[in-house]
Amino acid sequence: MTTEQRREKILNQFRKSTEPVSANALAAKYHVSRQIIVGDVALLRAAGNEIAATPRGYLLQTQETEGIRRQIVALHTEEQIEEELNICVDYGCEVQDVIIDHPVYGELSGRLQIRSRYDVMQFMKKVKDEQAHSLSELTDGVHMHTLICPDLRAYEQVVKKLAEAGILFRE
Repeated sequence: MTTEQRREKILNQFRKSTEPVSANALAAKYHVSRQIIVGDVALLRAAGNEIAATPRGYLLQTQETEGIRRQIVALHTEEQIEEELNICVDYGCEVQDVIIDHPVYGELSGRLQIRSRYDVMQFMKKVKDEQAHSLSELTDGVHMHTLICPDLRAYEQVVKKLAEAGILFRE
């Protein structure tokens, strides 16, 4: 198989998948290193394919998720990350990203696409396994999330529960 054939197969796999596909799984499937897959994905992106890198793997961006899009501003400790994410998904909202306003680099974001408690559990496991720190650690805990919620009521419930938990940022 040529390099171009492998990239086309990877792109087709992204098109068929509704869940993220990890670089490690692709590397095993095509008998190449993870770094080769990372390079393949970078070249697919450069060719105009909208491929998102999430904590669980790559995902081809398609049409916008249904629901209402809102942003929340939060402030919490590292220990409260799981609680925050669970509150959001418990009301049917997807946590699309995390965004910080860095004093040097400006807006920095990370794509999350967390939709369920299972996704939260996998995210937290990866944070632990990689001994990673959150982006919000760079801004003393202040950060934003873009949420896609099924309706306004779900969004309002998330805001209420985050406020009750002391997680919602209030000036």
